[in-house]
Amino acid sequence: MLPFKKYLSIAVVFLLLLSCQNESDDQDSNDQGTITNASPLTSYLQRVAMVPTVQDNVIDGSTYCTIKFPYSVTVNGENIAVNSAADYQKVVDNINANNYDDDIVKIDFPVTMVYYNYIEKFIPQESDFNDLIDYWNQYPDLLSKINGLNINYPITINIYNSANQAGSSQTIISDQAFFNFIKNLNASQYISLKYPISIVDYHGQTKSVTSNLDFENAIKYAIDYCPENNIVTLDLATVITKGSWDIPYFFNTSDKTSSYSGYSFVFKSDNTVVATKGAATETGQWETSVQNNVRELKLTFNSVLLSNLNNSWKLFEFNNSQIRLRDVSASTNYLYFEKQ
Repeated sequence: MLPFKKYLSIAVVFLLLLSCQNESDDQDSNDQGTITNASPLTSYLQRVAMVPTVQDNVIDGSTYCTIKFPYSVTVNGENIAVNSAADYQKVVDNINANNYDDDIVKIDFPVTMVYYNYIEKFIPQESDFNDLIDYWNQYPDLLSKINGLNINYPITINIYNSANQAGSSQTIISDQAFFNFIKNLNASQYISLKYPISIVDYHGQTKSVTSNLDFENAIKYAIDYCPENNIVTLDLATVITKGSWDIPYFFNTSDKTSSYSGYSFVFKSDNTVVATKGAATETGQWETSVQNNVRELKLTFNSVLLSNLNNSWKLFEFNNSQIRLRDVSASTNYLYFEKQ
């Protein structure tokens, strides 16, 4: 990550470049700040653009891949053609039709599997399929697609490359194009989404997002309330008190992650948290509560360095191996914990 002053100067240059675009374009858009390949919003947007993989879990049992249309399955002696996502309901209806059959879904091979990142793999027979599912089961806490939010394309992204000081723009027409665009971003590129952007939430309601924070809040809402994002129910206090954690990302006005390299944090059930680096140890306090329907994690340390973590952090998302927190005040700050 670049030093904050350098980042600010680059951002200013980028905005100046954008201001030189056609005035009518400027009047129709609202550019709300730059992000990079290391920005939290960037990773959230890429997960929104991933392949939908949860909807066919009744068939393949995996959150990280899906079977490419068309194919067929046999359930309780009935062959069902699966030509689109609407046909998943036929499988569910067959399973629910009788309480006394085996309800085993048998996939008719060969099929092609599509991973969450759009990579495809030909699966000739059932044993290859079982090996693939066993592989994905090794990664139960991989951060998967964020369901319940669909982007209405096309969208436009402005790009500034600090390596050659060149500005450009690109039109994105699909989830796959957006996913690959983010995947191919490098550290010297700064991007700005051209707002407003139309999205559809999991209720099927079309909404307009007008800023980076607005977009992130819409993603947060999907994470919290879309049932497809909450297949496994976890308790934060139970998760955080198991094992030790490090800080893979800490942004407080600027990226300060490196200041906490080598630290290990152990959260104990008596609400103490022990931070250790080498021979140095400090004990602080932690507590979790719900404020205004938002889960918070409050940290309290006394030393100069660790007291920078002191805050009532709002929980963005978590699983058994990652905890992502943010604080939205004058700016948006982030604190991530990762299981060691």
